[in-house]
Amino acid sequence: MTHPILVTGATGTVGSQVVKQLAAKGVPTRALVRDPNGAGPIQGPGIDIVVGDFSQPETLALVLAGVERVFLLSPPSPQQVEWQGNLIDAAKQAKVEDIVKLSILGADEHSPVSIAQWHWQTEQHLKASGLTYTILQPHFFMQNILGFTSSIVAEGKVYAPMREGRIGLVDVRDIAAVAVAALTEDGHTGKTYIVTGPEALSFADIAAKLSRALGKPVSYVDVPLEAARQSMLSLGMPTWLVEDMTLLYEAFSAGHGELVTDVVATMAKKPPISFDQFARDYAQAFLGS
Repeated sequence: MTHPILVTGATGTVGSQVVKQLAAKGVPTRALVRDPNGAGPIQGPGIDIVVGDFSQPETLALVLAGVERVFLLSPPSPQQVEWQGNLIDAAKQAKVEDIVKLSILGADEHSPVSIAQWHWQTEQHLKASGLTYTILQPHFFMQNILGFTSSIVAEGKVYAPMREGRIGLVDVRDIAAVAVAALTEDGHTGKTYIVTGPEALSFADIAAKLSRALGKPVSYVDVPLEAARQSMLSLGMPTWLVEDMTLLYEAFSAGHGELVTDVVATMAKKPPISFDQFARDYAQAFLGS
């Protein structure tokens, strides 16, 4: 593949993994960043760091020049429909052939979750653009559990309003592996893939697996939904994100997150990373060392 692949959101949790995995395969990779000072972790052979801004469409033509395929991802924001729309329109002008978009599980115009509506809108924009496309809809990230690190380190506890709800958490490294397959192989045009981990786990299951990996007791403490909402607000999270997370917790705790697919195994041609493996790989973070 002689034309570079453009990766947007290149310094983020998923985007940085896509950059690294493409480069590891020897694929010329162009990584879009807003601030080159933050690009240190993704620099390496075969990776071209380019500066552009979704909110400034005039910056996108240059970064898209000579690109045939794009991985489309932007930070979660009420502006993401506009931002990603700008990229799709610029890609069409630049005669890009194919876009692989990272969406979200449950993307739907009727979803009460704002970010699910926004992703659905962008999916429709992409489908109407005339470009070929692949859409990836990942489940809840295993890496989101790192958000509970402080209470795990200090108390050995995970606080969440999940009751006994189980979710098919997926490691972002596997999401990236699926994205790399879609970006570098034929046969995925026009398809939507739901990307999950290998098993649906409750938060009690997660705590038990953390206990084994860390060699210290970790327990799950169920909290009322409103208490979790107030806690997120007190941490300074944007109101829209707190409301979306509250709705997701409500849905997951009611048993609506149990879906498990074989997409990682079939597309990435590897066993999906288990939560046990994730916990071992990130043990030092969970131990506060």
